[in-house]
Amino acid sequence: MTERPEHLPEYLARLADENAARFITDGLLSGKDNVPAIALNQATEPLPESPRSRLRAIRDLIDDAMYKYREGRPTQADAWLAPRLHAILRLTRAEAADPALWNYLALGVAPDFVVWRHFSEKTRTVNARYFKGPHYKQAFARLWWSAELFRNGADYEPVVIACGNQDMLNTVLRLDVIDHRPTAQALVRLLQRGDLRTGRDANALAKVVNTAAATLMYDVISPDVDRDAGAVRRWIDEGDEGISVHHRPLPVGPAEEPAPEDSVARLTDHFAAMFADAPVRGKGESEEDTEED
Repeated sequence: MTERPEHLPEYLARLADENAARFITDGLLSGKDNVPAIALNQATEPLPESPRSRLRAIRDLIDDAMYKYREGRPTQADAWLAPRLHAILRLTRAEAADPALWNYLALGVAPDFVVWRHFSEKTRTVNARYFKGPHYKQAFARLWWSAELFRNGADYEPVVIACGNQDMLNTVLRLDVIDHRPTAQALVRLLQRGDLRTGRDANALAKVVNTAAATLMYDVISPDVDRDAGAVRRWIDEGDEGISVHHRPLPVGPAEEPAPEDSVARLTDHFAAMFADAPVRGKGESEEDTEED
């Protein structure tokens, strides 16, 4: 299978889409070839050097995830890796919206992880969008954005719960309404208390929640507090100062105020009632969550 790059520079870089496409070969997607690390790094654009952009800590975290779940299902790594990747990278949303950063992580830092995590036994290949794709599909962007949108202030526990259901990543992460924190926390609450048991359940609820958002203004019926940009900035600055993130305990996010509990509770009850009437394919049948290719 694809191996980790032989050459890793000290800091992260950007790899533009047109350059990334050159390295996404059939051999890589089938897990038979490695990425030519030196050639790839010659095609990159450097980022400002900072402790939070050092590659070693990121690569060590990825190695730890692959080792931890080496005998289980690779999908299990998502819930463990997402909050820790978010806490180590410490990006602004503007920085995280840059696909060139994620291209480099997938191709220049950890192509072996992408193949290990997303290789389909059915097709005997990896969907190329896990290397270069939208934020809800790309192997590392999907984890970072899941952590950003499902964390409740400094608490990453909702991220662990959300990332334990693949449809929360494959479907819910695509929805604009998930940027409303009480909505995100209400969906997690339904998972946590067992209202949603399968990926099909999560997928069905996501559809009705998104459809209802066209007529219901969730931010009006369940308002959020103003976001604390200063808390996020201070948290990012800690990364620039070289604060390390331990792998074993769940890390702590920015010291923002959590979503209002009354707003979360109101939407949780509202979504539970919507889900009771939602059509769910195969409802009542057992299911093993699978990823779409």
